[in-house]
Amino acid sequence: MNDINKIPRILRWKQVSEIIPWSRSYAYDLMSRGLFPRPFKLIAGGQAVGWLPADIESYMRTLAENMGRNRDE
Repeated sequence: MNDINKIPRILRWKQVSEIIPWSRSYAYDLMSRGLFPRPFKLIAGGQAVGWLPADIESYMRTLAENMGRNRDE
């Protein structure tokens, strides 16, 4: 592998919480309603979970776009 920066990264909750503007409990509430990306298990049968940066980025871009639309109304 020539470029280590091309390896997909996994965000843990601490990193996600630095990006999104709300608490873990609210994020999990949004997940239960299908409004926030669900994490995936890092190890089958384990408890540790993570998110792909692209999923969080896509969510935040959509959120920002929707906020911009609401401002124009």
